[in-house]
Amino acid sequence: MRILFVCTGNTCRSPMAEVILQHKQLDNLEVRSAGIYAMPNAQMSPYAQQVLEEAQMPHQHLATQLSKDVIEWADLILTMTITHKDTIIFNYPEAEHKVFTLKEYTDEGSLENIVDPYGGNKPLYEATFEELKALIDQLVQKLEKN
Repeated sequence: MRILFVCTGNTCRSPMAEVILQHKQLDNLEVRSAGIYAMPNAQMSPYAQQVLEEAQMPHQHLATQLSKDVIEWADLILTMTITHKDTIIFNYPEAEHKVFTLKEYTDEGSLENIVDPYGGNKPLYEATFEELKALIDQLVQKLEKN
């Protein structure tokens, strides 16, 4: 199974989600992340790096721009917001069947967004990390049932 996490710039939410899921070390699972408006090769935000390091989750990340190739690679695309989901479906209608918000997919159809910590303080990044960690635990449970 190939899972793609998508956010805006691929420097905060989606790379944190990618690292958290990779850290689970599940068999037969590949994970990537991308941003709808990513600056290719941009560094992960310093607070995102710091929060992951404090959680003892090693990572190496450079931002990736969302593209047709990445969309086609993925079996499941999980976005951080409804707007990300809608943007992907608008630009890649053939992928509609595999695009969900992370909360929609894991939290029984929740239509809430995951807040973007970009430009915020460290406690905001920590809160986003904890939210992602809980959602990814739910994702792993769902994947193990299927």
